[in-house]
Amino acid sequence: MAILEIKPAGSCKYDLIALGEIMLRLDPGEGRIRTAREFRVWEGGGEYNVARGLRRCFGMKTAVCTAFADNDVGRLIEDFIFQGGVDTEFIRWVPYDGVGRVTRNGLNFTERGFGVRGAVGIPDRGNTAASQLRPGDFDWDHIFGKVGVRWLHTGGIFAALSDTTHRLVVEAVQVAKRHGVIVSYDLNYRPSLWKSIGGPQRAQEVNREIARYVDVMIGNEEDFTACLGFTVEGMDEHISRIDVTAFKRMIEKAVKEFPNFKVTATTLRVVRSATRNDWGAICWADGRFYEAPNRENMEILDRVGGGDSFASGLIYGFMKFNDPQKAVEYGAAHGALAMTTPGDTSMASLKEVEALVKGGSARVQR
Repeated sequence: MAILEIKPAGSCKYDLIALGEIMLRLDPGEGRIRTAREFRVWEGGGEYNVARGLRRCFGMKTAVCTAFADNDVGRLIEDFIFQGGVDTEFIRWVPYDGVGRVTRNGLNFTERGFGVRGAVGIPDRGNTAASQLRPGDFDWDHIFGKVGVRWLHTGGIFAALSDTTHRLVVEAVQVAKRHGVIVSYDLNYRPSLWKSIGGPQRAQEVNREIARYVDVMIGNEEDFTACLGFTVEGMDEHISRIDVTAFKRMIEKAVKEFPNFKVTATTLRVVRSATRNDWGAICWADGRFYEAPNRENMEILDRVGGGDSFASGLIYGFMKFNDPQKAVEYGAAHGALAMTTPGDTSMASLKEVEALVKGGSARVQR
């Protein structure tokens, strides 16, 4: 019996569509934002990163639903999206007012961190075009019913941007379910996004409403607590091999309350330093848990986007094999490889992911 009832490959124009905001990431490299004299520029967004990983690493056809202010910054982000191979047909372009009072494009200043200095993200996303998206902006019946989509991915970052984006997510997942589209959702709790609009209480109200329509729920222990209100004795601030059992109990509570969750998954990360983490993953499906090998003391170049790359590998594993063990292993391997390169998005190849899943090493390839 299949874990997920996914539409057959080739039956739809798109394997996956992502709904979310895409920002321009400004990266000072090995330096600090506060003293930088130049920045390297990337594109990134929690939901988009998943679509890009599925396209560039796993060769699947993906698109993104988002909005940009129509100026050169927006067109620069679009150019990055072109390079990533993600289809742009559903991008909405909003007239730019010349100042940004009405609408603008989001910026994200991000330091990678090193050793005892953790990574730092400083988003600048007020009044962005994507944050003003609202129900009715996309013809979901046309997208899911006529164009054809196998999987929709969205998440808690986009839902937190405004009341209208929250309602747009609800609209999208409801129509997706009506058309037999698999829905995945990454809780991705960010305290900074919720603190001025109601904090954890509002985060729970919003995410619990959306959760009723989700097939594949992704999130770590903080996400399940802050966004869905699940707690369990024995949970630690930093998940470890000892309290994985406690986290599994939390997941069991979640799937009991939300029986529509066919799959839940999370990465298991212990932060030893900004550049050395333990890294693993677990996945619940069909009443049992599946676990990827734990990679201890793994070296990290840039941790941003590691969770999104886990999600794209997990989704690929289900779409390709419909096998939770393969899915969690592909997700963990892809996330590990993504954190060895700079930027939010994956630079890994399918060949590299498959080699790591099979236990490959870092020996020189000649």
